[in-house]
Amino acid sequence: MLLERSISGPIHRPVGGLGLGNWHEVILGLVYPPVCAVCHQHRADRDQGYVCTACQGSVRRITEPCCQRCGIPFSGKIIGSQTCTACRRDSWAWDEARAAAIAEGITLECIHRLKYQKEPWFGTFLSGLLMEAALPRLIGHPWQGVVPVPLHRVKHREREFNQAERLAAPLAHALGVPLETNRVRRREATSSQTSLSREDRISNMRTAFEPARSPQIHGSWIIVDDVLTTGATTDGVAAVLKNLGAERVVVWAVARAILEIDLRPTRQG
Repeated sequence: MLLERSISGPIHRPVGGLGLGNWHEVILGLVYPPVCAVCHQHRADRDQGYVCTACQGSVRRITEPCCQRCGIPFSGKIIGSQTCTACRRDSWAWDEARAAAIAEGITLECIHRLKYQKEPWFGTFLSGLLMEAALPRLIGHPWQGVVPVPLHRVKHREREFNQAERLAAPLAHALGVPLETNRVRRREATSSQTSLSREDRISNMRTAFEPARSPQIHGSWIIVDDVLTTGATTDGVAAVLKNLGAERVVVWAVARAILEIDLRPTRQG
């Protein structure tokens, strides 16, 4: 699997980041001195999301070759445009999906600590990963808005924030487009997807989302999530956007989970 294991330098806080208040910064300085919150060995500050350069260097970033549709990386040397077997088999509402890194190690730990342990400073590091990978492919296109995958109101109340929204905000700011948090809502409080099979994930999400507002839309839209696994969750959101009138929908996630599925490419054309 062709994946980069190095990052040229520390990921600094992107413009339009999480915007923690001064009081929060003071508390962070007491609880987490300027040292990496992951390895606790090397210096790391707020601008790095408290993840040191050494830990950032262990991130496996996804590069070519990968499926031209879902972005899953291929093994070995691939020549030409390729599509994975899963994308040949399945029909998606989104037009293209990509992720910045493999969902493992430091990347997955930071995602989990952001989501489940309410450690918001990791959002700077994770949104930095997302923007480094996404902006080169997104800048220059007339996007209409960025839609973070919504949480159901019950889960949002329990978690107190939507991690996808926090990750999407800097990207929307950098692109100069609206962050659309009230365009799609989660209709069903679906159970965790982590223990479900690929087929069950897809079936579970087909009716999970609905329009939050009725006005029609047009043009190209971006969906942002923290982890892309089968593509089922983002497919449910994309279906709503397409039904509202979107002509093109692309998905970007911080991390890509690699399932035990057939990754053999199929040549296009």
